[in-house]
Amino acid sequence: MGWRGILGFEYGIVQAPLGPDIAGPHLVAAVANAGALGLLRSPDWDSPDYLRELIKKTRTLTGKPFGVGVVLAFPFEENLKVILEEKVAVLQVYWGHCTKDLVNKAHSAGVKIVPQVGTVEAAKQAIDAGVDAIIVQGREAGGHVIGQDGLISLVPMVVDLVGDRGIPIIAAGGIVDARGYVAALALGAQGICLGTRFVATEESYAHPEYKRKLVEVDETEYTDVFGRARWPGAPHRVLQTPFYKEWRTLPAHENEANKPVIGHSTINGVEKEIRLFAGTVPNKTTAGDLESMVMYAGQGVALIKEILPAGEVVKMLVEGAQLITRQNFLK
Repeated sequence: MGWRGILGFEYGIVQAPLGPDIAGPHLVAAVANAGALGLLRSPDWDSPDYLRELIKKTRTLTGKPFGVGVVLAFPFEENLKVILEEKVAVLQVYWGHCTKDLVNKAHSAGVKIVPQVGTVEAAKQAIDAGVDAIIVQGREAGGHVIGQDGLISLVPMVVDLVGDRGIPIIAAGGIVDARGYVAALALGAQGICLGTRFVATEESYAHPEYKRKLVEVDETEYTDVFGRARWPGAPHRVLQTPFYKEWRTLPAHENEANKPVIGHSTINGVEKEIRLFAGTVPNKTTAGDLESMVMYAGQGVALIKEILPAGEVVKMLVEGAQLITRQNFLK
């Protein structure tokens, strides 16, 4: 059945590479130990020694395979070398062109490569490049969103495009429970990728206040208010916190570059200032005006009622999908 494995993993569930460092070794290992695919997030700057330590740390916590996600919009060549040298199971790439050369590099190292796309055209390019699977992201997703189409229309179009090529399609965007999982399977996907639901877990590196907001706040909005200077032209979906509601109409010419510092954080081993309207979510080390910081979330956030262990999330998704399938499709 559809909840069974993809890419050699026990279950068709992927934990998104939550940035900048929310998906750390403890979260990824917990997901891997539960039989799903956990993805570390590579630093958004070349930091090969630090990334190697992240991979090694994860391997002390799990004997299962896992992957690393890379944002192609930022420097990544040195980090990529480490990922391939360490021969992690999966290289996930996003926000950039997944070229045939990149695919060949991954395959030469024995690493599977999975791009995340938001359009049919990007999916076609990925197929032509020879990728191992494709994550199809709908506009419902939290964090940075590269496409404009909703998941319910985009997934079937990409499924039809893939045809009988044997490339698994993984649905991403607004999925947080077993109902979303089964719906994705009905659209033709073989797996699902979840971000927000895994931020709201005990093992994620998100600040407790961020996790609390994910449980308490029900509404999100697609915007470009945060991080305009560092990552221009990169829209995102965020929680509608009181701060966001007050500043949602921030003029297009304004950005974080000349705004006051509202906090500090250690991100991937580097001390960072956080300015007003920066695109950096609060992690466990963050101090300052947390209420005024960005908090990414997908449209399914209203379905998250509690913070759970990551392994329990995987279990609930699998068992729930099995139950729904038996009740509704196997009568």
